[in-house]
Amino acid sequence: MSRNLIRSAAAGALLALTAAAWAQTVKIDEPWVRGTVAQQKATGAFMRLTAPEPMRLVAGESPVAGVVEIHEMAMDGDVMRMRAIAGLALPAGRPVELKPGGYHVMLMDLKRPLAGGETVPLTLVFENAAGQRVRQEVQAKVMALGAQPGAMGAGPQGGHRH
Repeated sequence: MSRNLIRSAAAGALLALTAAAWAQTVKIDEPWVRGTVAQQKATGAFMRLTAPEPMRLVAGESPVAGVVEIHEMAMDGDVMRMRAIAGLALPAGRPVELKPGGYHVMLMDLKRPLAGGETVPLTLVFENAAGQRVRQEVQAKVMALGAQPGAMGAGPQGGHRH
């Protein structure tokens, strides 16, 4: 009986270690959020995601926003529209760009303006093919309006603060 208990505990520990190792596997490069002005209630978060196995980005949250959704820009007839999607496929080993005019994480119902130079915490939720979900924390730099993304700090200095 005790040998089975030990074997069970060892299997549980191995499973926990495997889950923990899997938990930090999505590579997140150059995360940034577009700065806002005083009355603005929404903005986008952008980054490059590389998953080691087929996965999906399925949700997000942030203390600065009441609602976080995954969005895509798509043509609807002759008009480019933004819409929420249930998840974004991340093929194994292939970077997926979240960028203005394409896929992005939308931060809505903002609790306050976001000024250039500050950092916004985001939690992204990924799901693998087996349906296992993992939450991953990321710190995204706020780029002042008009700053060039991808050139952290190279854009105009000091965003507007209201």
